[in-house]
Amino acid sequence: MAKERAGMTEETQYMMDRIATKEPENVQTSGDAKEMRAVVLAGFGGLNKLRVTKKAMPEPQDGEVKIRVKACGLNFLDLMVRQGTIDNPPKTPLVPGFECCGIVESVGENTTGFEIGDRVMAFVNYNAWAEIVCTQVDFVYKMPEEMTFAEAAAFSLNFVAAYMMLFEVANLREGMSVLVQSAGGGVGQAVAQLCSTVPNVTVFGIASCLKHAAIRDSVTHLFDRNVDYIQEVKKISPEGVDIVLDCLCGDNTGKGLTLLRPLGTYILYGASNMVTGETKSFFSFAKSWWQVEKVNPIKLYEENKVIAGFSLLNLLFKHGKCSLVKSVMDKLLCLYDQKKIKPVVDSLWALEEVKEAMQRIHDRGNIGKLILDFEKSPTPLMASDSTETSEAGEEEEEPEGDNDSKERMPFIH
Repeated sequence: MAKERAGMTEETQYMMDRIATKEPENVQTSGDAKEMRAVVLAGFGGLNKLRVTKKAMPEPQDGEVKIRVKACGLNFLDLMVRQGTIDNPPKTPLVPGFECCGIVESVGENTTGFEIGDRVMAFVNYNAWAEIVCTQVDFVYKMPEEMTFAEAAAFSLNFVAAYMMLFEVANLREGMSVLVQSAGGGVGQAVAQLCSTVPNVTVFGIASCLKHAAIRDSVTHLFDRNVDYIQEVKKISPEGVDIVLDCLCGDNTGKGLTLLRPLGTYILYGASNMVTGETKSFFSFAKSWWQVEKVNPIKLYEENKVIAGFSLLNLLFKHGKCSLVKSVMDKLLCLYDQKKIKPVVDSLWALEEVKEAMQRIHDRGNIGKLILDFEKSPTPLMASDSTETSEAGEEEEEPEGDNDSKERMPFIH
């Protein structure tokens, strides 16, 4: 049998293995097995910079795992990447995305711990929004048997970030209080669930009033982000709160620091207030920067307050803390197996619907995580605007205003 397989192509061997394990497999639609579909960002800007196109299929290098992607997550950071509002953005064209899940198709040399057919979730330093992903084995984790691909795509980044902020940075303990911005988002919902695993933790959630009915039961107290929630929180907890988790920045930084009680910790893990329109705005960036509370170290010393920043992707890809993240992932998977936490999936989108999915994030309309589902068929109305282009992702420019007039139909899961 080994000699027969040696003469087979890699794709044929993979399909044979899937049949042997009774795992359903999609038939390749492309005549060339070395090509794959991927979302390509042709340049920084609006939604018209995104296209679904064909690219060369990568092969695993030394220490890498090759994954046939079933689903991947969308994050607000992906929107900022598209606009080019992040520090030191990579060169375009590029394939966006930082997390995915799927089935191991092959492994590179000197790669241990995974076998063909394993169901896995992984972090990727870009290139996640593609049918095939290759990433270092240190960034790959096996999925629990009961976990769906949609859940896996909603799990990795959100829950690891939430856990590390709460327990590694802020040292959450029994009886403490937490205030979380964007409580209806993927990280916000993960924070709420993890807080429920610790006795007597009070969670103050800040979110748009349109989300209150859906998330009210996940937090202790819920406030509209457009009102003066500082006074409302202090009516309930006059001394303030122990932990503030802020993904907005801007004037919310000052509000968060004001609400900290002595020995409290403020953690900034995003800056979504810098994003207003569809494209990068210097005015929005300058306004957000100007509104940020200018931190005085002496004042922190006098008030016994802690201010911190957290970036999971930098921790992984710049600071090399893979072993720490793996230990956190192991704890989270135990909590999942115990049914104490469960990812909240907002909606599923076909690859060709990436523009509409990203617009839903921009509109702050999601409750939980948006997922690109590689097995979902696109709605014709949406797919017509994501025609395939060259590998470089070049296309005719569309007027920026056109995107606002197109019908958008979120697919709620």
